[in-house]
Amino acid sequence: MNKLLMAAALFATTAGAVEPAGPIVGQTPHIAYRTGDYAFQMFVPRGYTDDRRTRWPLMIFLHGSGERGTDVSVVAKWGPPAVVAKHPGTPMLIASPQLPEGDWDVAKLDRLLADLRRTYRVDDARIYLTGLSLGGMATWRWALAHPALFAAIAPVAAKTPTDAACTLKDLPIWALHGDRDEAVPVRGDFEMVEAVRACRGSVAPRLTVYPDTDHFSWVPAYDDPALWRWISEQRRVNSR
Repeated sequence: MNKLLMAAALFATTAGAVEPAGPIVGQTPHIAYRTGDYAFQMFVPRGYTDDRRTRWPLMIFLHGSGERGTDVSVVAKWGPPAVVAKHPGTPMLIASPQLPEGDWDVAKLDRLLADLRRTYRVDDARIYLTGLSLGGMATWRWALAHPALFAAIAPVAAKTPTDAACTLKDLPIWALHGDRDEAVPVRGDFEMVEAVRACRGSVAPRLTVYPDTDHFSWVPAYDDPALWRWISEQRRVNSR
């Protein structure tokens, strides 16, 4: 891509972002892989460039409605990209796409994940999905569409219809919610977790309800080292 085209691409997507061409240690904004797809923040852990044979776990984080737009830096306001800004030694790749408007598109997310797997040394047995509010709902939805992609999911302050709950009966799930959430009542995550549990799969889903906590339950959720440890412990036996 010549300099003129590069400048046009940057202007059309998000200021300050770079082409998603390869690893840059730390957290860096990237333009979309193709026109119409999602720009994203990419966190590359220390040590990634030292050993070019090692494959790394990948977490994908989906933000809420408040971070929609074309300034990809706002994606780092909450959740995993905010955590790794304070803890740069976090030992996993973290991709945080930005939704320009509307709702998350699973087809675009599929393409992003495929592109990330081509660009980075991703351990396919350790791909994790999490999101908050609107992104938490998309976490449920994407996992329901392609449960074999993920080693674990952690929707926060979310909800989803329970019709296809048994699709997720063998997927490690930890849902987290505030008991005083008026924007997305806790009933949504509770009903989905109970529906998955009733399917009697190989792993029981978990639900944490934070007392005296409103919609911003993602603050205690992502600040809890126990959630990060649990995610890191999950592996897909038959990854693909």
